[in-house]
Amino acid sequence: MRTALAAVPEAGVPGALAAVRDGRHDWRGSAGQAHLTSPRPMQPQLRHRIGSITKTFVATTVLQLVDEGRLGLDDPIRELLPEIVSGERGAEVTVRMLLNHTSGIGNYTNAMLDSYAAINQMQVTTYAPVELVAMGLAMPPTNAPGAEFSYSNTNYILAGLLIESITGNPAAAEVQQRILRPLKLRGTSFPGTDPTIHGPHSGAYFAPLGVRDLSEFNMSWGWTAGEMIGTTADLNTFFRALLGGDLLSPSALSEMLTGVPMLPDLPEAGSYGLGILSLPTPCGEFWGHDGVVFGHLMFSMHSRDGARQVSSGINISHYRTGLPDAHPIDVAWQSFHMTAMCPTSETSSRAAGSVQLPSVTRMPGNDAAVAAL
Repeated sequence: MRTALAAVPEAGVPGALAAVRDGRHDWRGSAGQAHLTSPRPMQPQLRHRIGSITKTFVATTVLQLVDEGRLGLDDPIRELLPEIVSGERGAEVTVRMLLNHTSGIGNYTNAMLDSYAAINQMQVTTYAPVELVAMGLAMPPTNAPGAEFSYSNTNYILAGLLIESITGNPAAAEVQQRILRPLKLRGTSFPGTDPTIHGPHSGAYFAPLGVRDLSEFNMSWGWTAGEMIGTTADLNTFFRALLGGDLLSPSALSEMLTGVPMLPDLPEAGSYGLGILSLPTPCGEFWGHDGVVFGHLMFSMHSRDGARQVSSGINISHYRTGLPDAHPIDVAWQSFHMTAMCPTSETSSRAAGSVQLPSVTRMPGNDAAVAAL
């Protein structure tokens, strides 16, 4: 794993960090530099923006409310948020469709990132959740409600508003009370409008902007779709508790792990459940999520029993050039994950060439939008 992780900076990232578990055995590692302008070694315990892995925490909170009988997965959202999503769309879209991205509601971040100037604006602007929802609802529907998977951050802003409507408390406070505090995830938080990552952390580099550090960023634009900060070790603790049944009833966990194909024409490529994705590998199915924000990427994957776990991050984003070949960074990072997930040399070598780690989050923007900047 040390060799595989060292290959990630060699492929072009400033630095990489990781935590791997196999049963009771923990391994943490890092490679490369935490900062470009004042080189300091990356450290495995650094805090990192986790982007859309936030969605798994939010979906778990919603499912706890389902366990408590306070809402149903097939409730129309018009009944729960009548002032925000009304009419026919509100009657047809259900809570389940928000959580598994089959609502057909547009992805507001695709509309936000249309220029380099937009990055500067997003960095210092405080957005209200209802503003973000309004952007997504104004976009053309991607599909009929429930028809197919189409990733949309708007779905999880609505999920956050559902939590607040039902509990009367801030969504971040509910996640803190229900998940972060009981699991003692001291390196994990919702920063709110505070742009600073408090505690040791690396720089965050958006590749088209070179060495400019974007680690100071008002993340209100991501809110319950992608605002959180965490550590690789905390992510492993969370997913082991989740998959082990410590956070949800067996029925709710079963609902969470029931997925829809992420690629309808290629269902064997992987599926998306309720805030969690699954990938087939030569050594079994793995569950987790990825996260993408400006300058920080994170990927966290786990065997179904939570015994074999890998969470890793890099401090550069949007490095893909639009060329047809796989980027060396993706090849090296994927190879590290396959080495950690499928530990025998024969299995990991097959896996490195046969399994594609997805980037389903598309946050912020999308590859086409960035390429056009």
